[in-house]
Amino acid sequence: MSQNKIMLTDEQMANFTAKGYLVLDSIIPEEINKQFLNDIGHTTNEPVDSVYDHYSRIMQKSTIPVVKAGTPLKESYEKGSALEKIIDNPIVSGAIDSLVGLDCVLDHHFLHITFPSKYYDGSKRRKMSQGNHQDSTINVNKSFDIQLFYFPHEVTKEMGGTRYIPGSHFRVVSEFAIARYQNVKGQQHVVCPAGTIIIMHMNIWHGAGVNNSDKIRYAFKIRLMPTKKQELLWTDKILYDDQKNDAIYWTDGNRKLNNIGTILNQTEPWFENDSGRLDIINRIKFWRYISADNNFDTKYWLTRLENDFQ
Repeated sequence: MSQNKIMLTDEQMANFTAKGYLVLDSIIPEEINKQFLNDIGHTTNEPVDSVYDHYSRIMQKSTIPVVKAGTPLKESYEKGSALEKIIDNPIVSGAIDSLVGLDCVLDHHFLHITFPSKYYDGSKRRKMSQGNHQDSTINVNKSFDIQLFYFPHEVTKEMGGTRYIPGSHFRVVSEFAIARYQNVKGQQHVVCPAGTIIIMHMNIWHGAGVNNSDKIRYAFKIRLMPTKKQELLWTDKILYDDQKNDAIYWTDGNRKLNNIGTILNQTEPWFENDSGRLDIINRIKFWRYISADNNFDTKYWLTRLENDFQ
C-alpha cells in the first residue's frame, strides 16, 4: 500500500457522513485506465451479441482475479496489475484508510457493464434502467462498509451513469424494496471524466441508468469491510471550531459554510420537514461513532432527546 497516502480531511468526513459518498474526479491516470480496459479484455472491435454472451466472454478472458470473500485487501490484487495500482493511488488508499482502515477485507468486486441498444436487438430482453436499491440486507450496525465505483472511461449523460440519492444511506430498507421509487427529487447521475472513483456508504440508494449511447459503459465496484472499530481512522484529533452547538434559528448570519455542524445540518431536496430531521439525528450518531466523541452534538438535536431524568 502507498506510503504517501493522503488522508481525508474533517470536512470530507463530514460530507461523507451527511451525503453518503465522496467523488474523486479523474484521479486515476489515463495509462492505468487503458491498462484496466486491456485487463478486462475490452476492445473497440467487440462482436455485437447478446448481453449474456458478452458477459460470459469477457469474464473468461479478463484478468480480473477471483478473490474469496474476506481476503485482506492487501492480498487481493497482483503487484503491477491495474487494480493494484488503483488501490495504491495515494488519494484512494488514504480515503480507504480514513473510512475502513487499510487492514480491511474484500467483500466482493464486480465489473458492471451497461449495454447500448444494439446488444438487445433480436433478443426478448428489454433495455431498461435498474431499480433503485441498497446493496445490503437490513443492517443497523454502527460499523459500515464502503463501495468504490471506478469508471475507467468518460461517462457521458447519454451513457446512463449510475443514479444515486444523496443522504439516503440512513434510510435502511431491504435491498430492492425501493425499486418502485423513481426520479427522487435531488437525485444525481454519474457524469464524469475517465479515472473517476466514487466512494459510497454501503446503504446509499442507487441504480444503473439506461445506456442510450453507442458505446459500452463500464463501472468496476469494490466493496470493502472493516476489521476494526472505525474511530478516528483519518486523524489523531478533530479540529472543531466554536460552532459545535451554534444558535438555533435566531442567528447573526455569519455561519461558517464548512463547519462540521453546518455540513451535518444541510438538508436534501427530498427530505420531509418531519422525518428529515431523523436523518440529521442519524448523522450526528454516525459522527459520534467515527469521531469517538459521544458528547458531540449540533443544534442540540441529540442532547434534547437525551435529557431524560428518571
